[in-house]
Amino acid sequence: MPRCPALFIGASASHQGKTTVTAALARHHARQGRRVRVFKTGPDFLDPMILERACGSPVYSLHLSMVGLDACRAMLAKAAREADLILIEGVMGLFDGTPSSADLAAAFNVPVLAVIGAHGMAQTFGAVAFGLARYRTDVPFYGVLANRVASARHAQMLAEAIPDGLRYCGHLSNADDIALPERHLGLTQAQEIASLDARLDRAADAIATTSLGELPPRVEFEDATLDAPPRLLDGMRIAIARDTAFSFIYPANIDLLIAMGASVTTFSPLADEPPPADTDALYLPGGYPELHVATLASNACTRASIKEHVARERVVVAECGGMLYLLDTLTDIEGNRHAMLGVLPGNATMQRRLARLAMQRLDTAHGMLTGHTFHYSTLDTPMQPQLTATHATTGAAGEALYRQSRITATYMHAYWPSNPAAAAALFRGESL
Repeated sequence: MPRCPALFIGASASHQGKTTVTAALARHHARQGRRVRVFKTGPDFLDPMILERACGSPVYSLHLSMVGLDACRAMLAKAAREADLILIEGVMGLFDGTPSSADLAAAFNVPVLAVIGAHGMAQTFGAVAFGLARYRTDVPFYGVLANRVASARHAQMLAEAIPDGLRYCGHLSNADDIALPERHLGLTQAQEIASLDARLDRAADAIATTSLGELPPRVEFEDATLDAPPRLLDGMRIAIARDTAFSFIYPANIDLLIAMGASVTTFSPLADEPPPADTDALYLPGGYPELHVATLASNACTRASIKEHVARERVVVAECGGMLYLLDTLTDIEGNRHAMLGVLPGNATMQRRLARLAMQRLDTAHGMLTGHTFHYSTLDTPMQPQLTATHATTGAAGEALYRQSRITATYMHAYWPSNPAAAAALFRGESL
């Protein structure tokens, strides 16, 4: 069985600095010449962009439900055979959600480093650390790191509050200037942070002063592989919109398209680029079209080429922000309405309040397709759903999936490796 040093970075809650710490560890060890593989727990597009920049390799999702136990096992085994260090960033608080970060750490016996934002806290830090370490006996616990520490005296109080038997790994200071900027969906995209590499280097310098500068213990992973998917897209040419407006893409989804025989290219609607003329199918992923709505509305070349693609009854798969781009209009947060492509009837409106956040499952003719939804817009459309997803744990009604001609559009971000046959049907323009 492959063995590799591994650490799971969890936290007491969201916004404690998990991504900053994971990125700091990745950059620190990569600077030592080590091959670092980083994974992110659950559905996320933004954190992996930062982590990929820190370690230099694509960051894949692990999730016992969305990705599946067998696929998680195979990805970790592959990483353990190739890497010098495996890092897994958790999601939310360590025990939040079903399945939780703790469930994932326990499933693969990866020791947990708990990151606790210590601002506004002193001796209570020890109680929180104790609770995280002892709440479940099946979760291996490595130690605790204090983040956003105000002063040397503050750091001393935190260290003294740790109960006997718990490892205190040190602290990161507010003065380190390493916090990552955020916006409404989470962290700012990596390509939009001009100082990102300098920030990551400062974070790596800071983590090197803690006990985490050394490699964690080796973990034994079960040797596992997955069968290659059937070549259901042999010869198909797929063009993917990819820029800062359309960037919410799982690396595993693109891997699957290629493994099923498709050739994949990218184009930028923000740069007014057309997809290749011989494209069989377009993929318009989610992202931040609302932040670039005026540019998208005025870029005539991309607009004309996509409308021509649709007029030729070629396939389009659009998720979340990609779907908004296809609508008649998109109203921004200030109330300004902008014309979009107008190939799907409907109008979307951005709002400051979260519209929906949930794990999703879509029951198709090919079986279950998993994914998630996370958006701040609402949709007014006369289109009727072809299918409706359900909440992954409660079974409540979830996102609609719309079909018009050979366009499939939905708010749901699907994880295609959960059902390759359903993914292939999407790109062949077939009904699910």
